[in-house]
Amino acid sequence: MAVESRVTQEEIKKEPEKPIDREKTCPLLLRVFTTTNGRHHRPDEFARGNVPSSELQIYTWMDATLKELTSLVKEVYGDARKKGTHFSFAIVYPDLKRPSY
Repeated sequence: MAVESRVTQEEIKKEPEKPIDREKTCPLLLRVFTTTNGRHHRPDEFARGNVPSSELQIYTWMDATLKELTSLVKEVYGDARKKGTHFSFAIVYPDLKRPSY
């Protein structure tokens, strides 16, 4: 038996996001971890306060697009400018229930 969703667009209405004024708003530090093997880092590489050594620190704003982040990585990481390079993004965040990410 299939269950239909009864949520309508009116119920999902969100406040329109205000654009970030990059002249007045302080940027955030985004920690980027690169690999050259075509795979993301394993979660255990972030365990117990450790992080992979391939870290790039980029200052940007909350409204930055993935295209903008790609350009910033290319500016500072020469391997990212090589022909055939593919970008794949993943979010790593602390696990509040365990001392890991």
